Amino acid sequence: MQEKPGITSKDSILSVTTISFDIAGLEILLPLTVGANVQIAENDIQADAQRLSERIISYRPTIMQATPSTWNLLLESGWNYGKGMTILCGGEAMTKTLADKLVATGATVWNMYGPTETTIWSALWRVEPWHSTPPIGYPIENTQLYIVDEDLSPVPIGVAGELCICGLGLARGYHNRPELTQEKFIKNPFAHINNTDETRMYKTGDVAKRLSDGSIIILGRSDFQVKIRGFRIELGEIETILMEDPAIFECIVTDNTDIA
Repeated sequence: MQEKPGITSKDSILSVTTISFDIAGLEILLPLTVGANVQIAENDIQADAQRLSERIISYRPTIMQATPSTWNLLLESGWNYGKGMTILCGGEAMTKTLADKLVATGATVWNMYGPTETTIWSALWRVEPWHSTPPIGYPIENTQLYIVDEDLSPVPIGVAGELCICGLGLARGYHNRPELTQEKFIKNPFAHINNTDETRMYKTGDVAKRLSDGSIIILGRSDFQVKIRGFRIELGEIETILMEDPAIFECIVTDNTDIA
């Protein structure tokens, strides 16, 4: 993260994430690795969009990280002062609507992706205004991303599969849950191909596909898959397409059984 999105001793971060959330580690520890400045916002300010907006304006951080929910609250409060800032947005799916609004503030915007099990981030993408739903992009340093089928074989470009992660960010497992650890943290079948010492791979449960430029986009969750008349349908893919309509702010797609 020092290298990309990048941080130097001249930067300042406003930390707005509760310490119980893994991304707080980036806000507090990353600045210290390069001698940057960090200011920690009080709990009551973190939950108050107006006061948080005032703190950003007065403190003028060069970098700020928050979830899409927090950025939406700030924008709804009238905050629009992103010029000169680097915005990191993650923890939830970023919509095209939010991406466009954040870029319009004048900030440099990055879409971040990383399950807690692969603390803290695993992939990033610099958001540009012409994209539809922003992809999660490419793996950060010391991280590998794979999209596989049910047999753990890589799927072709444009084909949906489960996103799996290898690298230095992997957790050791789930505390006191050995069966779940064994299910989700599996042997890395690609270690010999890439000549890497990373012997474990985490199965995220996220359905994703690789685009023609090599970047990755999240389509939804594997447990949202349904069968209709024998066809396997990824509801997340339908949601992704719907969210490309600028008139749609949020959506959810579900199957319905007509018993009449």
